[in-house]
Amino acid sequence: MRSRYVAGISVVAALGGFLFGFDTAVISGAISPLSDQFDLHSRPALQGWTVSSALLGSVIGAVIAGFISDRFGRKKALSISAVLFLISAVFSAIAPDLTTFIMARLVGGFGVGIAAMVAPLYISEVSPPRIRGRLVAMYQLAICIGVLLAYITNECFRVLAESANVSTESEGFSSYFLGEIWRGMLGIETIPALLFFFLLFFVPRSPRYSIYRGAKSEALDVLRRINGPKVANEVMREIEEAIADETGSMGQLFHEGLRKATFIALFLAVVSQLSGIDIVLHYGPLILERAGFSFSGSLTGQIIFGLALVAFTLLAMWKVDDLGRRKLLFLGNCGIVVSLLLMGYQFQQGVPSESTLIFVISLFIASFAFSLGPIPWIIMAEIFPTKIRGRAMALATFTLFGANWLVAQLFPVLSDSIGEHGTFYLLAFIAIPTFFFIWKVLPETKGMSLEVIERSWAT
Repeated sequence: MRSRYVAGISVVAALGGFLFGFDTAVISGAISPLSDQFDLHSRPALQGWTVSSALLGSVIGAVIAGFISDRFGRKKALSISAVLFLISAVFSAIAPDLTTFIMARLVGGFGVGIAAMVAPLYISEVSPPRIRGRLVAMYQLAICIGVLLAYITNECFRVLAESANVSTESEGFSSYFLGEIWRGMLGIETIPALLFFFLLFFVPRSPRYSIYRGAKSEALDVLRRINGPKVANEVMREIEEAIADETGSMGQLFHEGLRKATFIALFLAVVSQLSGIDIVLHYGPLILERAGFSFSGSLTGQIIFGLALVAFTLLAMWKVDDLGRRKLLFLGNCGIVVSLLLMGYQFQQGVPSESTLIFVISLFIASFAFSLGPIPWIIMAEIFPTKIRGRAMALATFTLFGANWLVAQLFPVLSDSIGEHGTFYLLAFIAIPTFFFIWKVLPETKGMSLEVIERSWAT
């Protein structure tokens, strides 16, 4: 009964991850028709801005997420993100010009930045230590399912447009959402955004946040439903002791004792994005089209990549609390480096083999999905004190999305100047220092309570 309760509220929070994944991935199928309609093919910098605008919004969202989360609570912050997702979906679909479209994507990015920081934070604070890794990894799984569903709906709109034989010159409703298929691709997000907003009414506040705000009876009730009456009082005492010893200032993150935790979170945030995963998620169809795929073939390829993302994220959920964080990161980084080198080699040879390229990119995505995909979110959500966990997660998420935005903005320019092969070789080189980080810096946190992890930095 308790496990079902924890899983249920974690699933609702993870819907924020689903919308994060859908919102960031749906542009991959829309960018080609958008480029045709607004003449972006000859303007790589503007094409990069069209894709990366939502990511810049995510950076801003991450900045304000810490304040919102610590001031108003994790639950209210998630509700705000749901409203932002809804506004973005509606105005992206009805945008009359590229400027309005980009503004709507920026708003959606605000929602992504808030949800990306608050959802794993909330899940970590309601999860028992023995299954915390799996439940926070479920957030990454939700991101991946959102990515996959975005690819599938993109393909569905393409098929519908072709079967209906609708063009941009057609009139009426079908012209709006099938003749200009990017409108339908982005507008469909209104459905999960509304569902997320509605379900948040049925989840409780984080017990750690409730104790921090003085609502101890409310916190104890939630802890009893999560841990049972015998364990709840002990957990309550540990949380109160941990909060009593915290200063709650952002400067604490850079003091002795937490300086290493801050470095770990920021390093993982950066390298997870410099792996190049969002190049595949955002520009996958364009990469495949440049390799000789048709538009329909490129969207089908993206669905294969989405399936690999979901399947190997499930592997991470299964093994992260058994094998631990360090082993999965090491194995995943090995796969990332090898697959990036193979991707660069494929493009260096001229016209890549379609089947080989699909396999190599799928290997890259699989390696990311069980390592640098879920594990940075797990670690970032569990290594900071309660009083500043929201602001610390905001700093880490801001750094993550900053690196994400930089990669998405620069990829069209880099591929135009040094080619796809040079870009993938560069990313492989950047991933090499991660091996030393895992070996010498990163501690193992599996099976440890949040309070024990917090005390370990002090010693």
